Amino acid sequence: YLKISKLALAFAIIHSKPPGKSCKEYTEHLAKTVSEQDFGWKSKVEVLEAEVLRLRQELLLIKICPRFCLENDASAETLLDQECINPMSYSSQLEDSGCDVSNDYAFDSLGIASDFHQSEHVDTSKRWLERVPPFNLCCTSKEESLTAPVQFLQHLLEIRKLSEGGILQADFTELENDSFTVFNSVSQLLDGLTIFYNSPKFPVSNFLTEAVCVLISLITDTKLSNHVLKKCFKKLEEFKKNLIQIILRNSNVNRFQALHAVSHTLLLLGRNNILRNSLISFLLSEVRQFAEQLLQAHQIQAMYDITQYENIFLLCMILEQLLQNETEESNISSSDYDGEEKIKFLKNLDQIILHLSDEFPLFSLYLWRVSVLLNSAQIQ
Repeated sequence: YLKISKLALAFAIIHSKPPGKSCKEYTEHLAKTVSEQDFGWKSKVEVLEAEVLRLRQELLLIKICPRFCLENDASAETLLDQECINPMSYSSQLEDSGCDVSNDYAFDSLGIASDFHQSEHVDTSKRWLERVPPFNLCCTSKEESLTAPVQFLQHLLEIRKLSEGGILQADFTELENDSFTVFNSVSQLLDGLTIFYNSPKFPVSNFLTEAVCVLISLITDTKLSNHVLKKCFKKLEEFKKNLIQIILRNSNVNRFQALHAVSHTLLLLGRNNILRNSLISFLLSEVRQFAEQLLQAHQIQAMYDITQYENIFLLCMILEQLLQNETEESNISSSDYDGEEKIKFLKNLDQIILHLSDEFPLFSLYLWRVSVLLNSAQIQ
């Protein structure tokens, strides 16, 4: 049937081609015309899909808490005091070589660490008073795709805080009945952040900073995080792997500010215990593989990737910080680690450190520090 169809199409093209044009030229013209029409339809479909998702988001919010939606549309200020969650000024975040970056700035490139530290000391009875200011919809092309999912997830967090304070009644079981909306909203947010981290622009806009804040607030919320992890765990795992690869593969000269922003986001993702354990597993795997490759290159006096060598230290710092957080929490036992990756990492590690310590003393030191943290957690 396919051969007959192709043959019939060829005859149709030959018979319908205008004079003065060869069959090849006419075929290429027809193909170009059809492809342009397909592109137009695809763009229309994408717009319609985005509108459908927006309407589903609004409907889900109404099902969860009708009163919030009505009062939020009428006058949100009557429910909540507006409070800016991003007091930092971003005018000073200029792109540089990364050679003069302090430790405090290195892990606060997005300007959100101070917000989370402050929120940890706020009285829980007053948390419902917090409110994120309205978004500026005049966003860049990268940010436009984030607007709808960020606003939807932000409203979920607002409803959660208000219901916790007894201001509103909310039924979060509705999230179980509409996994499509939750999954697609979180997926759009993660995809948008991945695009930004792949080709970041500095200074970082307030909008993108708020997007990261919303994501972290969502996965660290005791109630909403369970719904999100059920629906989006694989997507979050993929997001973490993408961020790790962005750190390893970035070879730009002025890459350090961008890489510190990615590193800080990974550390914030580690605030969720479930995500932290798998993140530690991913990092152990990447550091182990690089150490083995570096040892092999050293033994045969071969060339190694100097850019990846420079970037691996960021992964080591993230891993060390996550392991320190694990050992400091008495309610987290060593059984929560991924045993397979820990065994693989510690196997032959002493020999690797012994052979690399003369040529690569700093990297060997980081490997030793990570091994100490792993062994101390096991002892505890």
